[in-house]
Amino acid sequence: MAVSEQNLAKYAELIVRTGVNVQQGQDVFVTTTIEMAPLARLVAASAYEAGARNVHIDWTDDTLSRLKYEKAADEVFTVFPDWEKDKRMSFVENGSAFIAIVSSNPDLLKGIDSQRIANFQKASGTALAGYRQAVQSDKVPWTVVAAANKDWAVKVFPNAGTPDEAVDRLWDAIFSSVRLHAEDPVAAWAAHNDNLHQKADYLNAKRYKKLHYRAPGTDLTVELPEKHLWLGASSTDPKGNAFMANMPTEEVFTVPFKDGTEGYVSSTKPLSYAGNIIDGFKLTFEKGRIVKVEASQGQEILQQLVDTDEGSHYLGEVALVPHQSPISQSNILFYNTLFDENASNHFAIGSGYAFNLQGGKQMSREELAEYGVNNSITHVDFMVGSAEMDIDGITEDGTIEPIFRGGNWAF
Repeated sequence: MAVSEQNLAKYAELIVRTGVNVQQGQDVFVTTTIEMAPLARLVAASAYEAGARNVHIDWTDDTLSRLKYEKAADEVFTVFPDWEKDKRMSFVENGSAFIAIVSSNPDLLKGIDSQRIANFQKASGTALAGYRQAVQSDKVPWTVVAAANKDWAVKVFPNAGTPDEAVDRLWDAIFSSVRLHAEDPVAAWAAHNDNLHQKADYLNAKRYKKLHYRAPGTDLTVELPEKHLWLGASSTDPKGNAFMANMPTEEVFTVPFKDGTEGYVSSTKPLSYAGNIIDGFKLTFEKGRIVKVEASQGQEILQQLVDTDEGSHYLGEVALVPHQSPISQSNILFYNTLFDENASNHFAIGSGYAFNLQGGKQMSREELAEYGVNNSITHVDFMVGSAEMDIDGITEDGTIEPIFRGGNWAF
């Protein structure tokens, strides 16, 4: 990697200190690709300096992943090893911090049999349901961050002079998005955190019953549960320690009422999912359920995502992001949900977050369902925002108030 050791070290420290806020004696579980070994080593060093007891790196390799999808027997994709599930859960049970460093080619599995992909997504999602529930209930601190590689960089910057120049530009874009270029990145994140919390506090005080989205290709009404909570930026683990689940993050988000979405919504950015690009798609809802799927690219992959289980036919997240967010204003299409969702209003297909409901962190999945929180083995964000989107909040008594106008906050 051409990026400087100094910037990588600063990034690693930000991931450890602000991302998961590693505590004395805590274990750390890191997932990353072998290509990102230099960054993973710096993350491990920073974690140990912060007091970590043990840092475990779970390595993946894109080349081997593609090879497996091309060559392995069909039945391999219908099961998920118990030892992989048990390993992850053992770290959950001792309150470890989880760091995911994402750095994959958006087209990694292009041309692969979509049924193989769907089978593995379902098998892994089912096996890791306990881990996902822990994450969605803030039982453990966790963060998702990104690192640049050549395949991804060339996809984002196809007109760069060389692949190395594309990588340099992607690293710079990543560092800008996480405020690493600020004089004090940690202080910059603290100020950003306060701003997002202020937006969440305003929406929580309003207690809107429904949201109404209007834009070209979109006319959608989304009902919210009575006890919904808007959140933004930092969360807290069971010991009260703050962490930043996504870096970057520009969103304020909550959970929809499972059966309360009506109308249609169109995507405004491509979705990179399971090593494939899905683009130009439209979803139609009746009584919360997706009843029609249309896409100009990746239709079969999108349909299989929606058909993952019953819960994947419903929404699990509603997220507001102004069109004037820094990532949106960069005019860079990242082909990576971590970034593109922070440039655009978005929804998520699948499971809802327990922490978006008052008292939800202490509820079982059955109790959450009683309040209208969707359950699924998947959770996939997709982008719908634009400079042409208006959103209204509708109160219990029918009062209509502007939340977004022209793609940006109206308050």
